[in-house]
This record gives sequence, C-alpha cells and structure tokens, in this order.
Amino acid sequence: MSNKQAKDDGHRTETPDVSHIRNVEVTHEISDINVGGVLTFVAALTVATIAVYIAMWLLFGYFSAQEAKEPKPGPMALSREEKLPPEPRLQSAPGFGLTLSDGSKVKLELREPAAEYRELRKEWDQVLQYGPKDQSGNPVGMPIEDAIKQIVAGGKLPVKAKEGQLKLDDYAIETPTAASSGQVSEPRKQ
Repeated sequence: MSNKQAKDDGHRTETPDVSHIRNVEVTHEISDINVGGVLTFVAALTVATIAVYIAMWLLFGYFSAQEAKEPKPGPMALSREEKLPPEPRLQSAPGFGLTLSDGSKVKLELREPAAEYRELRKEWDQVLQYGPKDQSGNPVGMPIEDAIKQIVAGGKLPVKAKEGQLKLDDYAIETPTAASSGQVSEPRKQ
C-alpha cells in the first residue's frame, strides 16, 4: 500500500519521530535479576524452615511428656468395652466381632464385610468335618459320613430310651372344638 492510497483512505501509517525525546534520569538495566537478593531469600527461607522443624520437634516432645504425666482414669471410669453400644453392631464399627461356638472372639472391626462370612464358614466346615463340640471342646456328635458308616456296620439305628411307650393318640391331629369358638383343641377321633 503506497502513501497515496493511505492519504485517500484517511489513515496515516507513518511512525512519528521520537528521537528528540530524552530522559537523563533513566538508564537501562544491567541485569534482569538480582542474584544476591535471591540467594539471601533462599538462605533465609532455609534457616526459617529448619527453625520451624526444630520448634515442632520440641513441641511434640513437650506434648509426649505431658501425656505421660496425665493421671490414669479413675476406678469409676468406663472401660473401652463398656463404652461400646449394645450388640448387634455395624460391620467395621468399633467393637464389631464374632463369638464362635467354642466361646472365642474374632475381632472384625478393621476387616472387610466378607470376613464375617469367611470366619463363620470356617467354623461350619470344621463342624461338618470333625463333628460338633460343646463349650469345653468335648465332641457331642460325629461327622455325617462317620455316622452313616457306623449305622451300616452295626445294622440298626440307635434308639433313645423313652420313659413311657407312646400311644397312637399321642400322634393324633388336634382340632378346635365348636364350644370354645376354636380356642381350645382336642384330639381328633378316628
């Protein structure tokens, strides 16, 4: 675009001459950064960080000493177990656990929810494999496979002794009486 076209459009594109403007008080910078100031700041920051670390170490030592001097709770204070809510407790809540049939307790408060099933399944498998046991650990039964083998080998089923012989009326179906509006039942006669 020539000067003639610029004048025709009414726009001026020439840069004015500013070489005659001078400011004697302003000079150019020698460096973009003050290295001494930056190093002073880094050194001060390092010293302050070390001082804070030492102060925190001393403060935690003081807190530990205060905790050791703290008196023990009185005899009327509740123990940890007494502070827990009553059973049943939520899974993974403090105090959640499982009491097995032998009386032992399994803590499950910090374990995943499926841990309860796995513990119960172990106990059930043990009962099926070795037979049920009472609180003192004595066997009160036997595994199903052993019972089948014993019956097959003996030839007859063991019978529990009864005090008296049962009569047929003992197995009768009871029906409500008409006189009692269904509240009292009597054995049905065949």
